[in-house]
Amino acid sequence: MQEPFDITIGTTEYAVFPEGNDTYVVFKEGKEYVQIQKDTEEQWLKLDTETALPLFEADEEINAIGRAIVSYVPEEDEEETDDDLLD
Repeated sequence: MQEPFDITIGTTEYAVFPEGNDTYVVFKEGKEYVQIQKDTEEQWLKLDTETALPLFEADEEINAIGRAIVSYVPEEDEEETDDDLLD
């Protein structure tokens, strides 16, 4: 499973915690902000906080977070490779 990572959109920083099945918990300014799920590459759905069901409302901030998640590439320093384990 993918490790948590940080993204920045404009001047706002988010911490992203992958949950599996294209679902992510997003923290904003150190507090849990939203849970989102990928619908398509460009469309993401905010999940209801009580039921965890998708809310089908257009939300540009949620879509921007989703696009940043899709384009995120982990830094090589952060991931151990098999070669590192052999040394």
